[in-house]
Amino acid sequence: METDKKNYKKNYIKFSFGLILSLLVRLIPWRAPNIEPILAVAMPFSKYYGTLAGFSFGVLSVLFYDIVTGTLGVHTFFTAGAYGVIGIFAALYFKKRESTPWNYMRFAIPATLFFDAATGLTIGPLFMHQSFYAAFLGQIPFTALHLLGNISFALILSPAIYKFMVKKKKRKRLPEFIPLNHKII
Repeated sequence: METDKKNYKKNYIKFSFGLILSLLVRLIPWRAPNIEPILAVAMPFSKYYGTLAGFSFGVLSVLFYDIVTGTLGVHTFFTAGAYGVIGIFAALYFKKRESTPWNYMRFAIPATLFFDAATGLTIGPLFMHQSFYAAFLGQIPFTALHLLGNISFALILSPAIYKFMVKKKKRKRLPEFIPLNHKII
């Protein structure tokens, strides 16, 4: 395993910072739909903190956003639940994998497809009386954007988050005494 979790103290201030960062990015006006950092932050956090935190991060990210924007509704439970499930699977997936851009990308693709299928193909047909066919066709451009954003963030943002927010840096210690070697000529 890349890091020994027992040697690191779990820091929930960093976890809270990740939630706030995700919320603030999602609040950017005129942002393209489905270009959001939730998955990019959830993957390294799930790797480090485990399944419960991975689930909690996904659920809380959606819940906080919907509360702040006043859009809390039945869709919140679907989207929060889908991200919660993704957080659990991320923790399991990364348990035996290193924190590399390619591993994050490999997880981001099926996770994005799962999320968009679980939300885009259920909410419209179940609650808005939309046909499944219309929901499927309408979901295609959103899923394409979502994949583009999540793959980009997985390759760039996820490893950086793991490196700078989750993984503790080892400090180099200077020797207390540096012996001098004198050559006698």
